[in-house]
Amino acid sequence: MTVYTVIKAQPTPPSPQEGPEVGEEGGPAVTMPGANGVDVVTFGCRLNAYESEAMRARAAADGLSDAVVFNTCAVTNEAVRQARQAIRKARRERPDARIIVTGCAAQIDPAAFAAMPEVDLVLGNAEKAAPGALVETTTRVRVNDIMSVKETAGHLIDGLKDRARAYVEVQNGCDHRCTFCIIPYGRGNSRSAPAGEVVEQVRKLAAEGYREVVLTGVDVTSWGADLPGEPTLGQLVGRILRMVPDLPRLRLSSIDAAEIDPDLLKLFAEEQRLMPYLHLSLQAGDDLILKRMKRRHNRTDALNLVASVRAVRPDVAFGADLIAGFPTESEEAFENTVRLVEEAGLAFLHVFPYSARPGTPAARMPPVKGPVIKDRAKRLREAGQRGLERHLAAQVGRVLPGLVERDGLARAEDFTEIAFTGEAPAGEIVAFRVTGHDGTRVIAERAA
Repeated sequence: MTVYTVIKAQPTPPSPQEGPEVGEEGGPAVTMPGANGVDVVTFGCRLNAYESEAMRARAAADGLSDAVVFNTCAVTNEAVRQARQAIRKARRERPDARIIVTGCAAQIDPAAFAAMPEVDLVLGNAEKAAPGALVETTTRVRVNDIMSVKETAGHLIDGLKDRARAYVEVQNGCDHRCTFCIIPYGRGNSRSAPAGEVVEQVRKLAAEGYREVVLTGVDVTSWGADLPGEPTLGQLVGRILRMVPDLPRLRLSSIDAAEIDPDLLKLFAEEQRLMPYLHLSLQAGDDLILKRMKRRHNRTDALNLVASVRAVRPDVAFGADLIAGFPTESEEAFENTVRLVEEAGLAFLHVFPYSARPGTPAARMPPVKGPVIKDRAKRLREAGQRGLERHLAAQVGRVLPGLVERDGLARAEDFTEIAFTGEAPAGEIVAFRVTGHDGTRVIAERAA
């Protein structure tokens, strides 16, 4: 069986996982060798890649063979177009294979995929990893009301693993209705995995030798709001760190810029095993645009959040999702977003040219012209590059512990990429002395 991760579209956030793993330009296909002639093709975010792993395991357990499973993304029209194009290509190349389509695009518009003659089965997000779903033959379309789903399925917190780290989905769905975002209609309302199950999964991963675990979801900061007693994300993180003392590094994926609970802030101050990096779902730096986006924070809130974390953890680094060319965005409003990059000291940007999604309120607002959106995205990326270079320059001369991801590449605690020469096993934490940078990552040698 083969799993491909194809992240080529330029999605409008929020992007669940993906937080820092998924940049605005996407990434190359990642192939994992397998058997039985089953390919899983994944579009979009880290969460989709995570869930493709669950489907891969389910396909093997159910005896699926000679099939291509498409796990689609819905955040932009381009993402949907790419999925449809890939489906048609797969049918030409594998005329006898069973073609299954699932994911957010299939959840939101199952009829469009069912109408494609190339497609044999359409599954919703709630059905895609259920026992027997991938070998279903009696019903061509199985897509239920995602808003009726009340729990995070147990198979979704089993942990997506690579050679260096593991990811645990602690939450799915979103209760907020940002005017640009279609994701709640593909993922449903927010639902949290029980704390005990999360802790047990992290404990197993640490026992397997994983040195870093990333907590991920669609809206991670909302974790616990639907559980008895309404525990907070900070309480979950604290419980993990207390009960899994052998785990060296715990990291959060993207978080909402509207809030950071007191327990989480206290942990940043006191617990060095909680990694000093936060990727914020900011989206804009202008108050009027934020209001029209129906975000829950304003510019001052974002700056105060950054300042509060820096006050207790000076070594923290920040990344952010930002949208260029949101409807009605004036040049002045755009410049407010550009200035936010420097004022907040952002080092890692994901810049998204605005893409209208049918059915969202923003799609009915007066649009910004396409060439203007493209130009603003370019200028915002340039501001991000300046912020990254400032951050990299500040690392020169320091000794950084890095988690080795593969030959020649490690990741510092604050998410800085470390390019190094020499040998170091993937998954190990090694000390590196920074000697320079290339504008993208620091250049380092192993410290004595």
